[in-house]
Amino acid sequence: DEAFPQCRMSIPPMKNWKRQMWLDQTGLPWVMPSPNMPTLDTATVYPGMCLLEGTNISEGRGTTRPFEIFGAPFIEAERLCRELNASKLPGVFFRENYFQPTFHKHVGELCHGVFVHAEGPFYDHDEFKPWRLQALAFKAIRRLYPDYPLWRDFPYEYVFDKLAIDVING
Repeated sequence: DEAFPQCRMSIPPMKNWKRQMWLDQTGLPWVMPSPNMPTLDTATVYPGMCLLEGTNISEGRGTTRPFEIFGAPFIEAERLCRELNASKLPGVFFRENYFQPTFHKHVGELCHGVFVHAEGPFYDHDEFKPWRLQALAFKAIRRLYPDYPLWRDFPYEYVFDKLAIDVING
């Protein structure tokens, strides 16, 4: 509108849909917008878990559940899950997980980490806060592994003069 005032734009109304609805409440099928977004559960956690891209921790790329799992070879999965579940973050449960990425960070290495369950009986759309989830995860990792170089220092996509976490987090 402001950038292209000569363009006429209209937004057609949608039937059988309300703004507060989530996709799983519409009856519509999930269509993958990316190979790294295979499920609605992935999309649910992504707004927080995408911050892992700014770290040296694997965000699960190269697995079948990217962003729903995260970890690294040095992490003690049970200990990290215990720490995260103790936070009693509404709408989520953390289960220990072990995975071996086929590409990206820690490719071919056994990563110990967390599976983020933000669905099922613990999940409530109104309670779950994905950014808060990742902030707590960073805090737990830093508390348990204070000497680990958490922040990625190699270029992130097209930005070469800033830390990746600063670019992603705005």
